[in-house]
Amino acid sequence: MDRIACCEPQAWLETASSVAALTGAGVSAESGIPTFRGPGGLWRNFRPEDLATPEAFARDPKLVWDWYDWRRGVIAAARPNAAHFALAELDRRAKNFTLITQNVDGLHDRAGSLRVLKVHGDIWTVRCAACGREREDPRPSIPDLPPRCACGGFERPGVVWFGEALPRDVWKRAENAALSAEVFLVIGTAAAVYPAAGLAVLAKSAGAKVIEINVAETPASAWADISLRGSAAELLPGLISLDSRTKICS
Repeated sequence: MDRIACCEPQAWLETASSVAALTGAGVSAESGIPTFRGPGGLWRNFRPEDLATPEAFARDPKLVWDWYDWRRGVIAAARPNAAHFALAELDRRAKNFTLITQNVDGLHDRAGSLRVLKVHGDIWTVRCAACGREREDPRPSIPDLPPRCACGGFERPGVVWFGEALPRDVWKRAENAALSAEVFLVIGTAAAVYPAAGLAVLAKSAGAKVIEINVAETPASAWADISLRGSAAELLPGLISLDSRTKICS
């Protein structure tokens, strides 16, 4: 990509009155968190699709919680990377900014982002499967599994499982952010998991400039206004001019 084309996304961000970003597993992977998809995605010979379902929880809540408890430990040991901090800085700078994430690990929160929509939930939230009561539990490991609510019901991870609908209010706000964005960033996601992947298409149809950042070509590459190939942790600080050493254009 030539220098003029590379400078375009920075100019778009600097002049946009509204910006939204969609982040996926690739951003978390740069902090050492497994994606649980593809090679190496098995845990005790189980696929995530075999564990992250209401049916699996009803069948064996202890097994499901063992997996999530292991994931909590992995995530607790991870640290936000430069991409997380760059987005937190964009959150502070931009008047109208919305960060939409498919990730449940909470690393955006730990990096300092405040305007975060978690369309797939939050692993640090637990919700009673019986009464629906939610609470935050920041412990890396929960001692007695599966945990129980005060009502006596089993608590489950506060994430969206396969076959479940996305949280209605969060999703509506994400759609509104996509529709109103002048620039829409698609970062570290293959843009293949719907309905979240449809947000970038929605933003594009409403007139937004779409900037993709990914280490590999994705379905979004075909229609994004600009696709930047590389690590989000390396490219994002330069894109928002946080670090002159990694600035995309000079």
